[in-house]
Amino acid sequence: MIDHLVYATPDLDATVADLAGQGLALSPGGSHDGRGTRNALADLGGGAYLEVLGPDPDQPVPGEPRPGGVDALTAPRLVAWATPVADLDDAVAAARARGHDPGAARDMARLRGDGVRLAWRLTPMPATVPAVLPFLIAWGDTEHPSVSAAHGARLESFTVAHPDPAAVRERLAALGVTDLTVEPAPEPALRAVIRTPSARVELA
Repeated sequence: MIDHLVYATPDLDATVADLAGQGLALSPGGSHDGRGTRNALADLGGGAYLEVLGPDPDQPVPGEPRPGGVDALTAPRLVAWATPVADLDDAVAAARARGHDPGAARDMARLRGDGVRLAWRLTPMPATVPAVLPFLIAWGDTEHPSVSAAHGARLESFTVAHPDPAAVRERLAALGVTDLTVEPAPEPALRAVIRTPSARVELA
């Protein structure tokens, strides 16, 4: 159900250091060329991972807003999540037939620090954060990032909150997600609890 969680930050190095201090180790990911961002990753078990996403100072400012609402952040925030699909075009068509348009698929790629090129396809990360609905992602033949991410952490829980839980569940079902907890709340929110060998880390 969960491919990865996106924890966006205005300062990637500072956030990685802060999470490490809480017991959550991350490994360097890579730069997203043309998007103005780079990331760090932690395996969460079960084929899921955490992506900490921030501005890449080695890239020029992109011509469009950075993903995850990074440009507007003043502090780290859990902003989005992705659900995996085998065939992205089929999944998009199925969601549209059920009344929800996840957006047009696009190709993405980045180089890992060891020079390995990762390539994948995804629908757009929602522009409004936190995004209670996931974006869709298909990795094809590329090695899943959880394999090479820092190990040791496990996702203990992930919940979505929204003023209209029934409407969110309906759209989640259109995306093929039927087993996620959606709680009532005054405002949209995401919350993840991650268990590490030495601590329990909460991201919201």
